[in-house]
Amino acid sequence: MIEYILAAIFAGLLLHGIHRKVIARVQGRPGPPIWQEILHTLKFLAKETWIPKTASQGVYVGVVAISIGLWVAAFALLMAGESLLLLFALYVLHKIVEHGIGLASGSPYTKFGAIRSVVSAASELPLLSSVALIYLITGSLMLRDIEAYQVINGPLLLPALPAAIALYMVILSKIHYGPFSIVEAKELVSGYWTEHFGVWRGVMNAAFGLKTFVLLYAFVMIFIGPVGVPVALLLVFLLMISLSFVCAATPMLAPYDSVTVQTVTTALVACYIIYLGVFA
Repeated sequence: MIEYILAAIFAGLLLHGIHRKVIARVQGRPGPPIWQEILHTLKFLAKETWIPKTASQGVYVGVVAISIGLWVAAFALLMAGESLLLLFALYVLHKIVEHGIGLASGSPYTKFGAIRSVVSAASELPLLSSVALIYLITGSLMLRDIEAYQVINGPLLLPALPAAIALYMVILSKIHYGPFSIVEAKELVSGYWTEHFGVWRGVMNAAFGLKTFVLLYAFVMIFIGPVGVPVALLLVFLLMISLSFVCAATPMLAPYDSVTVQTVTTALVACYIIYLGVFA
């Protein structure tokens, strides 16, 4: 299992390197090499590490451990085909971890990042509505059952298109340089990450890479179905490229504009659920 987790972390960090390269090329810049995020993570893991005097030491270290633990658990759930609801519950818990990371150091920049992480909790609204729609169509929230449904009935991408769009927006809100990335706007330096460095930052980078891989792979499992690992990885890559193009072409929204867009998305999915329940 350890080797699969390390491979997923490596893949997630590589996807973010590709993400940065695509954004740079679309914007007419050369951009960093695609392995830059991997190098950053290794660099941080090798750097000297300490805890700021203003930090709450237990929380400062604990949230880092919880962050990687959450996404290791999410990866295990994904590979075992367990409950989609549990998978997304871990995603919601990560929002609390983001808030804790921001508050732990005592820095005003990280505190503002923590506050914005609460504001960005609106991204959970389209997530919950997409879960409800998937259950309405398939009659189950077990990933293995959802895949089995697609073997018989075909991919969910079209019949559950509003849910796919909602989950796509959720993933868009969790990658760097996106229109909903309000927790890492330039005025916040690096947002809630700012005061974590050395080994702490390296572990957080690893958790971030694992989170990206889990969310992208979950999207493929839920809306495309069982296609085999090579094809699934290709689809994950293409999904990341599409996200990169959106990020390159879309400015970062103000916090409340971000909430508005995500709330409207939730409302549209809810309307589709009502339509299916009444007329289908």
